[in-house]
Amino acid sequence: MNPIIALLPMKGHSERVPNKNMRTFCGFPLYHAIVQTLLNVPQIPFIVIDTDSEIIKNDALSNYGEKIKIINRPTELHGDFVSMNEIIAHDIQQFKEYAYFIQTHSTNPLLTSDSIEKACSFFTQQKNNYDSVFSVTRLQTRLYGSNGNALNHNPNELVRTQDLPPVFEENSNFYIFSHHSFFENNKQRIGKRPYMYEINKLEAVDIDEEEDFIIAETLYKTLKKA
Repeated sequence: MNPIIALLPMKGHSERVPNKNMRTFCGFPLYHAIVQTLLNVPQIPFIVIDTDSEIIKNDALSNYGEKIKIINRPTELHGDFVSMNEIIAHDIQQFKEYAYFIQTHSTNPLLTSDSIEKACSFFTQQKNNYDSVFSVTRLQTRLYGSNGNALNHNPNELVRTQDLPPVFEENSNFYIFSHHSFFENNKQRIGKRPYMYEINKLEAVDIDEEEDFIIAETLYKTLKKA
């Protein structure tokens, strides 16, 4: 089995949802949800947490020990406007002995181990055909541009939404790529021959705003009881 190293970058500061990564979510810090999910994936031997926060660092090492590798984020990569690709470039250079990586976020607590495991297996089996895999959500609805023009349908023909050709949203839940493809594609997680891996809307919930946190926590509690 080819190991796939998990990258989980986390800042201490969060602008729209204060203290997001360490905020209590269903009784534990939010980021614990995705860590537990990743650790249940057999292809993933350990998780790399890149952080500028001593609080996150100490909490991760205290709770997960040797399953976590910490990268202390360099000062030049601090701040809200630093490209994630620059952070990933720095991180995977610290693990040159590994060929494959998956990057995800603490803000995807509903993502399942099953989906990640299947996506990793697909990438491993199809790496000669696709240089990267990224998660998407299917949209079949009537879309309009900012100017009010229809984007994917004819307003004069009321086609059922389920009959519209689907479009796909990059939901940022995960990106799988190789060390080689990342740098070959100018530090891009999505390569020149990517595969869009569809996941359902519930798993794809991403916490960007305060209301997202409420939605995600409510869904998590409901789904865990099911």
